[in-house]
Amino acid sequence: MAASDSDRGVYAISVVAELLGTGQQNIRLYERRGLLTPGRTLGGTRQYSESDLAVLRRIGELLDEGLNLAGVAKVLELEVDNARLRRELERARTRSPR
Repeated sequence: MAASDSDRGVYAISVVAELLGTGQQNIRLYERRGLLTPGRTLGGTRQYSESDLAVLRRIGELLDEGLNLAGVAKVLELEVDNARLRRELERARTRSPR
């Protein structure tokens, strides 16, 4: 299955840091904490996608709201679970007769 354009890694970490106004070390820290997993080239270079940028922006928002990285991780996890459950509910609604 081909990755969508939003999931294709095209940005280097230096570009991402500049786009988001943060440091490369912060981005690496978020990766070490499991908050995101960028794609990698065969040589191991990180390549960030539009989806990764969205996650990094959300991390920044949550940090600005005063959450620590553990709190950020939990919120991101719950948001993913919530989106999955909404999709399942929508599928169930479209399958069941009313």
